Amino acid sequence: MKNKNDNTVEISVIVPVFNEAGNIGLLAAEIAAALKNERFELLVINDCSTDSTLAELQSLRDDIPQLRILSHKNNAGQSRAIRTGALHAKGEILCMLDGDGQNVPDDLPKLLAHLRRENAPLDLAMVGGIRQKRKDTFSKRIGSRFANWVRGAILNDETVDTGCGIKAIYKRIYILLPFFDHQHRYIPALIQREGMVAEFLPVQHRARNSGSSKYSNFGRLLVAFRDLLGMKWLQARARLPGDISEI
Repeated sequence: MKNKNDNTVEISVIVPVFNEAGNIGLLAAEIAAALKNERFELLVINDCSTDSTLAELQSLRDDIPQLRILSHKNNAGQSRAIRTGALHAKGEILCMLDGDGQNVPDDLPKLLAHLRRENAPLDLAMVGGIRQKRKDTFSKRIGSRFANWVRGAILNDETVDTGCGIKAIYKRIYILLPFFDHQHRYIPALIQREGMVAEFLPVQHRARNSGSSKYSNFGRLLVAFRDLLGMKWLQARARLPGDISEI
């Protein structure tokens, strides 16, 4: 098993957390077990938590040598936390999971195998999840279904489950994407904007072990239409050069 200072890290797992005490310790252990046969690092980005999240993370160092803890002085949101992780990552592949423990780390090897398969399209950039048998409240499932329908109608990005946090993406591709708050919800559309491909596989989903969701249907609605308008503008302003040759 490789340690966190190994320069041959191939996979960087990025987990943004805000007040996830009671969840992050279990999740980190599961990630380490799921990727025990990989050269990986685990970057947990503490987005200015006000509970015991940071102390819980620090207590994991001896048991999980691949763990790196990055901490924001100010709360900057999930997308910025993911960005922080990506900019500090050593691996060529980024794996992302939500910090609440509802994504199941055992799905990571499946996503990685699909991304790295021999017959993968040359322009494949990401493999994401589609949650099966979601363990969320009825109102949250309905709100998510409505949001997916609206964004699909506007962006036409063929993303069935935009709220699914688990994905594997090449770092070199992620770094190219335009960054903005809430960017993590539009990564597949941004990949398509660059002329590349995002694929999706069914993944597991489970209830929270502790704490409560940081999002509400109303809170998401307030920013969704503004974000969608911005994404539509980005799509309209994309110009692809086609094949590039050096003469």
